[in-house]
Amino acid sequence: MAKRPAEEALEGAVTDSPASKKARVQDAPDEDLPPPPPPEVPASSNGHANGAAHNGKDENDDNLEDEDEDERTTSTRLTAPIEGYSDLYLDTIARSRLDFDFEKLCSVTLSNINVYACLVCGKYFSGRGAKTPAYFHALEEGHHVYINMETKKVYVLPDGYEVKNKSLDDIKYVVDPRFTPEEVKAMDKEPQPKWDLLGRKYIPGFVGLNNIKANDYLNVVVQALSHVTPLRNFLMLEDLSSKPELVKRFSVLVRKIWNPKAFKKHVSPHELIQNISLQSGKKFSLTEQADPVEFLSWFLNNLHLALGGSKTKPKSSIIQKIFQGALRVESQEITARADAGDRLRFEDTAIKSQQSRFMILTLDLPPAPLFQDDVEKNIIPQAPLTTVLQKYNGIVAQERMNTRMRYRLLHPLPPYLIMHVKRFQPNKFLQSQRNPTIVTFNPRALDMSPYVEPDPKQHPMGEPIVYDLVANMTYEGVKVRDDSVEGEAERKVWKAQVKEGGDSNQWWEMQDDFPVEKVNADLLATKESYVMVWERRRGKAKGKA
Repeated sequence: MAKRPAEEALEGAVTDSPASKKARVQDAPDEDLPPPPPPEVPASSNGHANGAAHNGKDENDDNLEDEDEDERTTSTRLTAPIEGYSDLYLDTIARSRLDFDFEKLCSVTLSNINVYACLVCGKYFSGRGAKTPAYFHALEEGHHVYINMETKKVYVLPDGYEVKNKSLDDIKYVVDPRFTPEEVKAMDKEPQPKWDLLGRKYIPGFVGLNNIKANDYLNVVVQALSHVTPLRNFLMLEDLSSKPELVKRFSVLVRKIWNPKAFKKHVSPHELIQNISLQSGKKFSLTEQADPVEFLSWFLNNLHLALGGSKTKPKSSIIQKIFQGALRVESQEITARADAGDRLRFEDTAIKSQQSRFMILTLDLPPAPLFQDDVEKNIIPQAPLTTVLQKYNGIVAQERMNTRMRYRLLHPLPPYLIMHVKRFQPNKFLQSQRNPTIVTFNPRALDMSPYVEPDPKQHPMGEPIVYDLVANMTYEGVKVRDDSVEGEAERKVWKAQVKEGGDSNQWWEMQDDFPVEKVNADLLATKESYVMVWERRRGKAKGKA
């Protein structure tokens, strides 16, 4: 059968596809088109009906696993150094920059918890984990070696592993010096000179304390108490880790004063002062002067309570066992009456007697003369110590207001006597007026038996009670210019004079962090003594002051 002919040619009936058409805008430049995406590779569905959906889930899981792996990588800390690298970074330690006397506070957050010291620059930082100030300091500054101020362990940051190397023992010792009973016993013998990092010579126990601004009143008290042998031995040998902060900081300061391996030949009491300022309500601080006797009384009472002492029971702590004594106080009222002839008569009433306890004996000075004696050249008034002590012989009476008072010491006297020479008295203008009278004394063999009430059960009759001077705090007034009407004022300067241990008669004078100087024992009485610490002699001896 013949085919029917087409109405038009096939070429005319075919319609061009859109891909073969050209763009109508002829002026637009040709642009590089991005390469086509790669063809999708079919993945096995592993039994799933929709293989494409399963592939999308695997990609999300891979991303999560990558993020977890990154977190694990950043938080991974080494517990021990890699073999052969245990001494890494130890050569960056700068011992000359280390000063562990300041309060342990983070330099960034001011926190006192978990504090570390950088052994490269000496600054304090808290924590050693990730995102802590110590961690960031190690990353930013490249300082890698740190010591924990509480545990004395050394770590390398940011790796976090502990370093156990014998070369770091000297740093740990300086942070918290420790002594054996044999070493403490040897301190009372002839002192041996030592040298610091700069090659400067010093003698342990006879070093200066920094006067940060106006804390020399505290320095002399600490110097004197650090040479009271029973108290010093107690603070060095006893475990005081569970005691209040005041006791722990005072113990560390005393041990640093006697440190034979110190990096520098002076010590800063900054850490102790900060705690004292907090507990005293800023009554005693490093920025304002204070009376050493007021501070000594406050300090001994607070140490007594911090060591578990009782407010009522006597000698319940080592503080009272060392310094506390007893005296008898007799008081008698004086009444004035007028008779019929208008004659004034004084009638004595009954004498009241009571016992009182003390830790500091106050000595009253005779009034200073108003004018200088040009004939006898008595420019500076003087008074022997035995004359000033007559206040406690039970015979000499003192009148206060309308009461006559007598004092007498009682047996047993304490192992150490603290005497306060009362130099400052308020005048009618409510200003402190100083008595410049010099108290003369012999630093050896002070007999206290004339001032003690006899008691054969406590002490044989006629036997002397001998004390030797171990510490002396002196006052010195320095004229300084100011804006007052007088044009100059007197600045108080406190110094401490302490005696070497054993049978040595050598004395040392210390003022702040100035070089320690030797003092002749015969020249001690030429200064204005303010507080004296006397030690009771154990053997029998005779002598007078």
